[in-house]
Amino acid sequence: MGRKAKKLSALEVGRLKTPGMWAVGGVDGLYLNVKPTGARAWILRAMMAGKRRDHGLGGFPDVTLAMARQKARERRADIEQGQDPIAVRRQALSSARAQQASQKTFQDAAEAYIKAHGESWKNAKHRDQWASTLETYAYPSMSRLLVRDIGQEHVLQALEPIWKTKTETATRLRGRIEAVLDWARVRGYRDGENPARWRGHLDKLLPAPTKIQKVKHHRAIPADGIAAFMAELRQREGVAARALEFVTLTAARSGEVRGATWAEIDRKAKVWTVPADRMKAGREHCVPLTDAALAVLDGLPSVPGSDLVFAAPRGGPLSDMSLTAVMRRMEVDVVPHGMRSTFRDWCSERTNFPRDLAEAALAHTLESKVEAAYRRGDALEKRRPMMEAWAAFCAHPAKGGAVVPLAGVA
Repeated sequence: MGRKAKKLSALEVGRLKTPGMWAVGGVDGLYLNVKPTGARAWILRAMMAGKRRDHGLGGFPDVTLAMARQKARERRADIEQGQDPIAVRRQALSSARAQQASQKTFQDAAEAYIKAHGESWKNAKHRDQWASTLETYAYPSMSRLLVRDIGQEHVLQALEPIWKTKTETATRLRGRIEAVLDWARVRGYRDGENPARWRGHLDKLLPAPTKIQKVKHHRAIPADGIAAFMAELRQREGVAARALEFVTLTAARSGEVRGATWAEIDRKAKVWTVPADRMKAGREHCVPLTDAALAVLDGLPSVPGSDLVFAAPRGGPLSDMSLTAVMRRMEVDVVPHGMRSTFRDWCSERTNFPRDLAEAALAHTLESKVEAAYRRGDALEKRRPMMEAWAAFCAHPAKGGAVVPLAGVA
């Protein structure tokens, strides 16, 4: 049996500052490890399965001599019972890390969801809107909550303050919270029903958006005033004015026109093909080009190094306010998107073109799944006479509001 180490006092231990392993006695194998840096830590040396192993017991002086001896006795007792303290500690650390990894806050989950799905969204603006909405309305009360703990009361806390005053924003916020919590459930970060779901849950607690939200229509020019507007617009110079003219003649969205490239234009076929990634519905859309629309394209200046049809003077696309600015200078209290409303009103009030042709021209997604299933094509050639009639109306409106005949429509 080896010689037992002298049992040092706390004062004597405090004086140990020379680098090395110092036996302090009181418990077999208990040492104070003094490092060259001056740091000191407690070590218990014990045999386990025929091998000597060093067990760390903490640093000195945070762990006092008395505490170190007590820890050493407990470790020796575990070893005598066949337990491996180091393995037990590793298992505890592993369990703690696994538990920590499974604990996601709402903000962590939201950021992970945006990262996972952001590339599939149409543009950076939509991604920014997602993050901004959550940051403004959800994070103040939910950001630090673990997703597993989020319940109905937390969702309502985010929604109720804006549900009646900013209904559209609140509706989008609810859908985004629901999506984040669904993602968290599938990833194993939470269980149970989604407290942000609408049908059968929040619809019992909040008024339906359609009951409280006032429908805001885009300001539009009356159909009878479109010819006068177009006559004045054609007198305006600049790419933005031509883009607005093209928006009107094609009934397209401003963003679709501003992002149009020459590669999308087929002059021979008189077709403009808008790719799916630039369409609101995510489907490719073909637009029949009238002679008036082609004339707009023929008059555009070329911008070196740019494939954009309506390129800004210094290159790059026109801003989303450029077309609105043209209307303001014309002192017309409407918005570019309102030209689509004017076209739709003309179709229903001044013509007898079928409704589905007008909806196809506007690239609207049909609410009726049955109708959508039957309308697999885009009716491009059937839409061409309608767009020619629209171009003619924009130049010379029918007298007395006469109905435009269905010439050439099969």
